[in-house]
Amino acid sequence: MHGIAHYLLRYGYVLLFAFVFGEQIGLPIPSFPLLLAMGALAHTGRYSLFASIGLAALACLICDLGWYHLGRWRGHKILNFLCRISLEPDSCVRRTEESFARHGARSLLFAKFVPGLGTAAPSVAGLLRMRISRFMMWDLGGGIAWAAAFTGAGYIFSRQLEMASAVALGLGSLLAVLLVGALAAYVVWKYFQRQRFIRSLRIARITPEELRRKIDSGEKIFIVDLRHSSEFEADDARLPGALRLRPEELEQHHVEIPLDRDVVLYCT
Repeated sequence: MHGIAHYLLRYGYVLLFAFVFGEQIGLPIPSFPLLLAMGALAHTGRYSLFASIGLAALACLICDLGWYHLGRWRGHKILNFLCRISLEPDSCVRRTEESFARHGARSLLFAKFVPGLGTAAPSVAGLLRMRISRFMMWDLGGGIAWAAAFTGAGYIFSRQLEMASAVALGLGSLLAVLLVGALAAYVVWKYFQRQRFIRSLRIARITPEELRRKIDSGEKIFIVDLRHSSEFEADDARLPGALRLRPEELEQHHVEIPLDRDVVLYCT
């Protein structure tokens, strides 16, 4: 623990940038403890509060510009990739698209505060062809708000954090073991959740090739297109004869779905 404190005092800005950047590219390394620590150190005069906020926001912006361009150039392929590496694949993109549908570019102001949303939001913005100047303005504002919230909390509660640090130093290496163990347990738990979700999808999944064979063979198939409006507009592919519905409209329009044939729900 003394070694960690030494490195933080000596390389605080470097560690801050590295941890924030790593978290934004999707690594399971929470950066908010470091933001809190930098805020507390700023209260003692060892670091600048505004420089810490600005550096964290810059790390967010640089990483988000990369995700933005990947979303713009690769479209849904990059979103599928994000879902594959996400610990919450069932909501990582859908929640982002719904947020953009309701709030537009303003979603970038609070995306960093929502787990999973901070990484997916820039790619969705690129997919929707948001102007880069507009994206940078809102994304930078969101990065500053997120960094200021945690760094400011560290600055305000520096005395309490100092007391907590004293307790942590007393625990020594035991604390590091507990923290690593807790992080590992969380990742394993989310991983098994993810695998259970994927297995549940595979049980009733049909590939596009299988669907095409069924249609060509004359089987009676009814297709419901459940893609989000942003996905539907960005994709040139249209399914002939498919019923277009939003997922929340299924119950309301269930009478339009025939009961005498197999029903295929098309979504991403």
